[in-house]
Amino acid sequence: MRRALGRGDLVAAQSLAAGVVAAFPEDAEARFLLGMARAEAGRVGAGAADLERAIALEPRGAFRAQLARFQVMLRQDSAAAATLAAAEAAPPDDALGRDTMGCVYARLGEHAASVPHFRAAVQLAPGNASFRYNLAAALNFIGDVAGAEAAAEALLAVAPDHARGHHLLAGLRKVSAQHNHISALEAALARAGEGESDARLLLGYALAKELEDLGREKEALARLCAANAGHRARLPYAFARDAANFDAIEQALPHVMALPAEGAPQDAPIFVIGMPRTGTTLVDRILSSHPEVWSAGELQAMPLAVKRVAGTQSRTVLDAETVEAAAARADLGAMGHDYLARARSHAGAREAGRFTDKFPGNFQYAAFIARALPQARIVCLRRHPLDTVLANFRNLFAISSRYYDYSYDLMDIARCYVRFDRLMALWRAALPGRILELRYEALVDDQEGQTRALLAHCGLAWDEACLDFHRNAAPVATPSAAQVRQPLYRDSVARWTRHRDALAPVIALFEAEGIAL
Repeated sequence: MRRALGRGDLVAAQSLAAGVVAAFPEDAEARFLLGMARAEAGRVGAGAADLERAIALEPRGAFRAQLARFQVMLRQDSAAAATLAAAEAAPPDDALGRDTMGCVYARLGEHAASVPHFRAAVQLAPGNASFRYNLAAALNFIGDVAGAEAAAEALLAVAPDHARGHHLLAGLRKVSAQHNHISALEAALARAGEGESDARLLLGYALAKELEDLGREKEALARLCAANAGHRARLPYAFARDAANFDAIEQALPHVMALPAEGAPQDAPIFVIGMPRTGTTLVDRILSSHPEVWSAGELQAMPLAVKRVAGTQSRTVLDAETVEAAAARADLGAMGHDYLARARSHAGAREAGRFTDKFPGNFQYAAFIARALPQARIVCLRRHPLDTVLANFRNLFAISSRYYDYSYDLMDIARCYVRFDRLMALWRAALPGRILELRYEALVDDQEGQTRALLAHCGLAWDEACLDFHRNAAPVATPSAAQVRQPLYRDSVARWTRHRDALAPVIALFEAEGIAL
């Protein structure tokens, strides 16, 4: 059974396991393998049920690790956290099981808890590059940059062409002429075949970053343009897909505003929204440095709450059909309670209290947020339009996420910015006073004044700790991890002026659309 599962023969694995379970219902191993085969075949719910039965028969750590993974896939985060807690009493004794526990903790945002399991996986299987990468990434998330660097170097010693490892290492700190990885990156890129598209993209980003660190900015942008163009050509993306979503959101606004909101919760979470790479992580760190606030990270809780009340069966969380259905018949009170239940599953050992949700894409859900959570505070980060476009282009988001397909082309990003700006104008008119639009540049120029205004908007008393956000020891699992562990700096302000020629088409579009530059 294990051999069939290992070679990907799911039909044979299910058949063999089902036969053993039928003959021996108390065989925990067979029940476990049946669940694994079903889940791998796409029946994750059925697989999870099989694993629960296997655990009832024999509570092995390896069984619990895989059940927690399935529960996260089913978006049952509270159940996954409970399963992990039970597994801690007798964790798996194999490398895969320990790595799986680490991965589930990471998915739940518990990066500090993931590290011991990733360490154990590496100790048990030192030649496994994936386990080494997971350890390096987790160490970076918790702020152990030296440990992450050592782990990444050890990974590349085992797997010199590991593209994700190179990309991680390049982003850990600013390199110098004396200490950089440019020759290693160029060699790895030369060895990457044309069919290794993701590897070429990751290596291209890493090389561009290090070239920029050395002041070779035009060369860096040229590398980045080449990497992004190659990837963009392979994507089944057209801006029309995102435009349809924006259209639906705009058309739904009057319907959302007219929906009754009986029973809406009075909790006051703080939403930090905006285009990615505009300072959302920075503001989240400022707010979560306040003693009355903790950060829940970037949650999918509101998109999932909207999807649930919409009841649509489409494969994407956000689409025109879902927006229209939610606007037509949503129970806003139920939506608010659903959101809070999902969000609070990330609280862990923290006291119940106010929290931040810094998923930038919640700017598309501002009307639902304002109506379903009438006491919620919303902060939208604004940054110079051209710096916003350039920052999105320079940052490699999750490659497998279709949400970020717009980010590989300057003009696609610019078109998204135009619609974002238009949507914010609608929210401003429909929700007066509900959204604080905070300019990144103003925050850099007047940190204390803008921080005082931010806290006042969120209903928080002044606290000096918010000025020392860089001392906040909480994990950071976004591309801004290194930046927010430093005091405020001006290096990213007006970066676009160094690339005016490359941005000429974007500038022309913005001028035509009336975007102030």
